[in-house]
Amino acid sequence: MWESVAASVAGMMGAVAVAAPAPPPAPAVDATPVLTSTPFGALPAQGVTHTVTISGRGTLTATRVTFTTTADLDGVIAQAEPGRCAASPRIVVCDLGDLLLGAAAAVPRITITGRIRPGVPPGTVVRNRVGVTSAESTATDPQIASNAYLLPGSPATATEPPLESPAVASEVRPPGRSLRMPAVAAVVVGAVAAGTLLTRRRLRRRHGLPPPGRL
Repeated sequence: MWESVAASVAGMMGAVAVAAPAPPPAPAVDATPVLTSTPFGALPAQGVTHTVTISGRGTLTATRVTFTTTADLDGVIAQAEPGRCAASPRIVVCDLGDLLLGAAAAVPRITITGRIRPGVPPGTVVRNRVGVTSAESTATDPQIASNAYLLPGSPATATEPPLESPAVASEVRPPGRSLRMPAVAAVVVGAVAAGTLLTRRRLRRRHGLPPPGRL
């Protein structure tokens, strides 16, 4: 008797377990960082402002935003809404905590200001990059946004000697020839002419002939 009762109770519990609805799946999280640099293409010793916003939908847990750049920034100031940041010349890390993304929520924003350090060589590629990570994105790659530009000039042209002007270039002679050749030739011709004239005078004196022009 007790065995039949136990079997019926077990069957009822199994039916209840099967009929119980499954918990709804966690909503998908869509977080997209947007990076804006103003002015874009800032030069050494020029101020620049980088603005990072996060758009999308869903909830992010323990959100962290990391900004990096390839050109040192002097006087870096970073502010996050919400959250707080730690800044260095090339890296800014901001912890924003838990974020609710959506139409009704305020858009998270990070503002980074600084001045590109003087002395960055011409031809340097300035690359700015921002990545967003959270507890929901640990199994996947972080969301990334970036921009880049090339500083004017080039290390090759900067180290090359200046081009010669046409006036200087016209004085260049082929290898093996000297610029002193015309002057040396004039001295030799003058010496030969003087020697010839002196020889003629001595011959006239020996033969008793009058000097030229006194006939």
